[in-house]
Amino acid sequence: MTSVQISLNSIDKVKAFVNELSKYDSDFDLVSGRYVIDAKSIMGIFSLDLSKPIDLNIHAEDGIDEIVEALKPFIISK
Repeated sequence: MTSVQISLNSIDKVKAFVNELSKYDSDFDLVSGRYVIDAKSIMGIFSLDLSKPIDLNIHAEDGIDEIVEALKPFIISK
């Protein structure tokens, strides 16, 4: 599992983020405080506090570098 911090501070960013994740078969979780939601769920993402950075857990066996590269516009730190 790989974790990165992301920022999703606009509706357009959330839509683009979910569209990007939908291209992969791996599981992705967003962790904000005590909440853990499926990162491919737009409704789930909007239930989080998007004003703060969110931790993204990437559960992928291989292709991590490709996924992280594709998510570069949303990542604020590793």
